[in-house]
Amino acid sequence: MKKVVVIGAGLGGLSCAVKLAHAGYQVTILEQQKEVGGKLQRVKLGDYSFDRGPSTITMPHAFKNVFEAVGRHMEDYVSFYKLNPATRNRFYDGITVDLTSDVAHMEEQLAQYSPEDARQYKVFMRESQALYEQAERHFMSKLLLNWKDKASLSMLQALLRIRPWLPLHKLLQRYFCHPHTLAMFGRYATYVGSSPYTSPSIFAMLAHVEASIGIYGVKGGTYSIVKAFSKLAQELGTEIKTSTSVKQIVVKEGKAVGVETNEGGFLAADLVVANGDVLAVNQYLLQEKDRPSMTNNKINKYEPSLSGFVTLLGVKQQYDALLHHTVFFPEQYGTEFRDIFERKVAPLHPAIYICYSGYSEASLAPIDGSNLFVLVNTPYTTDDWDWEVQKKSYSKHILENLKHYGIDMAERAIEQRAWYSPNELRQDTSAHRGAIYGISSNSVKQTFFRPSNRSNLENVWFVGGTTHPGGGTPMVTLSGQLVAEKIMKQA
Repeated sequence: MKKVVVIGAGLGGLSCAVKLAHAGYQVTILEQQKEVGGKLQRVKLGDYSFDRGPSTITMPHAFKNVFEAVGRHMEDYVSFYKLNPATRNRFYDGITVDLTSDVAHMEEQLAQYSPEDARQYKVFMRESQALYEQAERHFMSKLLLNWKDKASLSMLQALLRIRPWLPLHKLLQRYFCHPHTLAMFGRYATYVGSSPYTSPSIFAMLAHVEASIGIYGVKGGTYSIVKAFSKLAQELGTEIKTSTSVKQIVVKEGKAVGVETNEGGFLAADLVVANGDVLAVNQYLLQEKDRPSMTNNKINKYEPSLSGFVTLLGVKQQYDALLHHTVFFPEQYGTEFRDIFERKVAPLHPAIYICYSGYSEASLAPIDGSNLFVLVNTPYTTDDWDWEVQKKSYSKHILENLKHYGIDMAERAIEQRAWYSPNELRQDTSAHRGAIYGISSNSVKQTFFRPSNRSNLENVWFVGGTTHPGGGTPMVTLSGQLVAEKIMKQA
């Protein structure tokens, strides 16, 4: 029986472990945090419950496949429910657009400020669906491990169809003219840690993903997915050790043979699957002589994705303006990307996202209370911004911005509060420079030619957002499944 060590218990690592354990591998997962989940953690502040990490859940079939592939039913472990409306978009001038699968209603909402954009909505959604179908067929269903995979005729034809050289913002301008519509759909670039002005137009597919396939809530909170994967993995024989960090991947004669942990012991393995940031794993867990294709110089050339600053608030107050997901757009959307990627400072007027899961499940907050996850995009860790000095004042600044939209949180009403900055993200999850998605998708190369799931070092594999097929909860779950399948085929 082959032994596999999985470094990190995020959704990608858990997904991979489930499939390998079911196939008869002896799997051990090592997680440095106290609880499984990677970037997705459960936080309790008094009577308020929060999910710290991904909160917008799409593509439920990606999670369902994990269970069905091993003969189980997802419904026995975790329950999803569809949100409709999916997301509320609030603009600076008071306009509100609730994203919904009802095309006619979407057209009505767009027409209130731009009849031209309303007329183009159906055409744009057909384009979005076509992009999604191309991505699903050619990028999300297979690994791209070498140049033969990446330069195949079918792959080159697919790249031509999705026009990788065309930025998302430019594609949107072919359909829409009003700043509200451009902001609402341009924001999808941030789902992969990037800017709509430089990331490829393929991410317009997310309009189809959200409006047509749908956005889902998870009973008990998003962390319930982690608990379900963890339970399934353990039922199949996987051993999970938390509060156990890997200090080094041990290499002999060009092959990984196991890992050394913070407990001072050596854990032998035939295969090591790293569910973590590819750049961080190469830089800190492997000696440079063992990773000739990933030198420190090459690591530093990758542009990290954006990060985020979170304020968790337990408020003895409720707000009619909020749905489960609500986005507040500033007067001029787009300046935040110059602040983040050029100036490398926290933006003064960012879009503000609030997840209020208590809207859908009252049990997640006290009666008449709100559990608010408030997120803004920020730069990865940099010498130009000191979060330890700035986080309290910056959080106050964000809450002041929300007053314009009628979200006024009286200090006396705030019963619980916590902050989470890129510094904590880097410390807790070993994310390279505190970047949420590892590397940005601000270029064709970093979008379609990400670091390989297979290391040049024998017996080492990667799953997670830094590698193929990319960031986001469905994508990292898919990466775990795809890597497990490839390992099994090569056995």
